[in-house]
Amino acid sequence: METQPGPNAGISERDLTLRDGRTVHLRAVSSADEGEFLQAFERLSDEARYMRFMRVVHAPDRNRLHAVLESFPEAGIGLVATVPADDGIDIIGSAIAVNAPDGQSCEFAITVAAGYGGVGLATALMTVLIEETRRRGLKEMEGFVLSQNQSMLGLAKRLGFRIAYEPGDASVRVCRLTLNPP
Repeated sequence: METQPGPNAGISERDLTLRDGRTVHLRAVSSADEGEFLQAFERLSDEARYMRFMRVVHAPDRNRLHAVLESFPEAGIGLVATVPADDGIDIIGSAIAVNAPDGQSCEFAITVAAGYGGVGLATALMTVLIEETRRRGLKEMEGFVLSQNQSMLGLAKRLGFRIAYEPGDASVRVCRLTLNPP
C-alpha cells in the first residue's frame, strides 16, 4: 500500500538543542494544538502579548485561532517548538507564515515564551520558516514589528531582512526578505 504525503510534507520534525543546553521539539503545527496554544497564551506576559499582537490583548480570540489552525497548510506554514509537560507538551515557541492573496508573498509572526529568549529558539524557528517558504516557491516574506521590539528587529537584520518604517506609523517597522529572486 502506497502512502500519500501528509499535508505538512517537507517539514521534518526534529529535536533542537538550544544554546543553554535545553532540548525542544520542532514540528509543523496541527489543529490539535489549539488547546496548547490557549495555554501558551495564558503563560505570556502582558509585554510579550503587546509585542506579538501590537496592542493590548487580555484574552485570545478563540475563533481566529481555530480558523488559522484549520487553514494550514493550504493558507500558509505553521511551526511549533514544544517541551514535555505534566499534561503532555507545552508550546514554548511558534512561527507562522500566512500566504498573501497574490500567491507570491507571505506575512510572518513569531512568539517565544519567557525563559526561551536569547537561546537561539527564535533564530531556529525563523530559519526553518524561511527555508520552508522558499521551498514552496514564495518570493517575499514580510512582518510588522514594533519599533521598541529591538530583539526581533535585531533577529530580522541578522537573517537578512530589509527593515523600513511603516508609512504613516513611526511605531512600526516593516521587515522584508526576498526569498526567491526572479
